[in-house]
Amino acid sequence: MKLNLYQIDAFTDKIFGGNQACVVPLEEWLSNEMLLKIANENAVAETAFFVDKGGKIHLRWFTPEIEMDLCGHATLATAHCLKQILGHKSDKIVFETLSGDLTVEVENGLYKMDFPSRMSLKANLPAVIENAISIKPKEVFKSRDYVLVYDNESQIRNMTIDRQIFDQINLDPGGVIVTEKGDNCDFVSRFFTPQASILEDPVTGSAHCSLIPLWAARLSKKELYTLQVSERLGELFCEDRGERVTISGRAKTYSIGNIWIE
Repeated sequence: MKLNLYQIDAFTDKIFGGNQACVVPLEEWLSNEMLLKIANENAVAETAFFVDKGGKIHLRWFTPEIEMDLCGHATLATAHCLKQILGHKSDKIVFETLSGDLTVEVENGLYKMDFPSRMSLKANLPAVIENAISIKPKEVFKSRDYVLVYDNESQIRNMTIDRQIFDQINLDPGGVIVTEKGDNCDFVSRFFTPQASILEDPVTGSAHCSLIPLWAARLSKKELYTLQVSERLGELFCEDRGERVTISGRAKTYSIGNIWIE
């Protein structure tokens, strides 16, 4: 069986920036085992698979290890693939997902994603995580992910992880966000996942479901401009809308090809 494969850099306007995602259109669903094998072979943070059902588009996301309940950058990549490569006519795309219906609107070169808000609550940091990180946070919160708040941007950029310790905990399907106010943006962040083949996710849209309400409340503003300061760097335009958040970004196509499976 021959399948099309599109590799797209999301949350960036430059090749080799943002976060890599592979997008694989399907006519019908393959087995979960096959989807996971394809994602593992692709060896990027997320592979998105979709089936166009005529109205809504059924979308699923897989890391090289597991199926995810929500992924921002692979959703953006899929919208870019549909609109810029496959000629999807509408500027509004509705995805049916494990996190409910997600809407993406294309506007002035930005893909505006409507996602659920996930406000974090105060939490205690597991000793494994505390021992694995090079700089201790001043505050700890928890939603799907642990959210660690610091004193300044340089601490976020200089953070290192002792992976041998970090991988002793399994947060399936969550991870650890480190964040603080930005020097040249509203806030910055980085995202780490224990026991994953890719330790640091370059840009994590779903993490911003928790970061947006946190920083909107702290900064007393609804519209936020943010950078995920990984080595690849990601740029996100965000809005807090109560029970929902809007996460917007750009994308660039890196490669178009085919894969063959038995």
